[in-house]
Amino acid sequence: MNTPVIEIRDLHKSYGTLEVLKGVDIAAPAGHVVSLIGSSGSGKSTLLRCANLLEDSQQGEVIFCGEPVAWRGSGLGRHPADRAQVTRIRTNLSMVFQQFNLWSHMTVLRNVMEAPVTVLGRDPKEVEERARHYLDRVGIGDKADAWPAQLSGGQQQRAAIARALCMEPKALLFDEPTSALDPELEQEVVRVIKSLADEGRTMVLVTHDMKMANDCSDHVVFLHQGRIEEQGPPGQVFGNPQTARLRQFLSAGEAA
Repeated sequence: MNTPVIEIRDLHKSYGTLEVLKGVDIAAPAGHVVSLIGSSGSGKSTLLRCANLLEDSQQGEVIFCGEPVAWRGSGLGRHPADRAQVTRIRTNLSMVFQQFNLWSHMTVLRNVMEAPVTVLGRDPKEVEERARHYLDRVGIGDKADAWPAQLSGGQQQRAAIARALCMEPKALLFDEPTSALDPELEQEVVRVIKSLADEGRTMVLVTHDMKMANDCSDHVVFLHQGRIEEQGPPGQVFGNPQTARLRQFLSAGEAA
């Protein structure tokens, strides 16, 4: 197997005395989609934020394209040692959040262009062409000059996906990308995510949508109380769950 784009080994994360992740290992090879499922509080979103170095972990390794993150300190005092490394990794791991996080004072086009121009120092004309391409790609090319407040929730989330794509990252991280949407708008976003999976993009997806996880994923990880309870191909995880906890989770239709 090729070197994973994202690899996490024995990751532990605490908030004070509360241990949220208790030794987690995941890997996302290039071109694969890994979905993280589990109840609210199981550690899914925390794991994603640790992968993107938005949160500091207390133990374990975070490895990006074979390059381990350098740390200084230990335990609750552990932090990344090299800020340039953090910036380089983050610019190659674009994150799409639950609440869109678009800048209200910028048009949709400017939202999509902002990071490549200001963070990466790319030529604005080149970035605009790419931004328009990605807005077309997610089906809202006609909204380029609109303001975020003029868009539906589904359109705002698709703009956020275009913004993530415009960085041309090595992987996309999705944190509950459809949970803030009503069912009709949710399907707009699901279609885009499925099409990105069909393109062979590397993605790690935290989701409450079991159908999307089943349809899009190469590998599904079920987290329970900060540990991996079960994992495997979607056909196995959803079609033949091995543990009582996963069977209970799926039968209860938990969507947190």
